[in-house]
Amino acid sequence: MTKRDLVVKISETTGIKQIIVKKIVQKTLDEILEALKRGEKIELRGFGVFRVKVRRPRVGRNPRTGEEVPIPERRVVVFKIGQEAKKMFT
Repeated sequence: MTKRDLVVKISETTGIKQIIVKKIVQKTLDEILEALKRGEKIELRGFGVFRVKVRRPRVGRNPRTGEEVPIPERRVVVFKIGQEAKKMFT
């Protein structure tokens, strides 16, 4: 499902114009990204939790040459599914 599909689906079920739904969906995503950028946790009850995790620097290996390559520390977004959503898949 794409963002466009999501907008169309919400618009059809609520009767709100697609242009308004698109702005709301985009603003929601922008706010989630900004919060994650600040290091905040996003908890959507029943759906799951997004948070930023710091991966330690490490030494990797080039698969072609076998040469060791330093991999710097980096921040990644992780998602943990909520219990209610998890029940839908088990």
